[in-house]
Amino acid sequence: MQSLMDLVMLAELRNGSMSGYDAIGHIHDKLGVLISSGTIYSHLYALERDGLIEGKNDLKKRVYVITEKGENALETISKTNSDFLKTLRAVLNPLETT
Repeated sequence: MQSLMDLVMLAELRNGSMSGYDAIGHIHDKLGVLISSGTIYSHLYALERDGLIEGKNDLKKRVYVITEKGENALETISKTNSDFLKTLRAVLNPLETT
């Protein structure tokens, strides 16, 4: 995975399929950032090449879905982030018990 944008797209694909156009709207709505179609499709193609998502042609657009490999990647990232936050809390607040 290359960036936060990849993570955001994978997380959103957990909720259902989306096109590149849908991804642009989602990122704009959630992050307040307007991303070019070239940037979005570059990320989508990279995720597809890595086997994290799968694209299928649906009438006039290409629609992407998350793969099992993509789901596993999200789970790993989620667990890693959780472990990291616990460690950070322990370092910052050594007297606190969790």
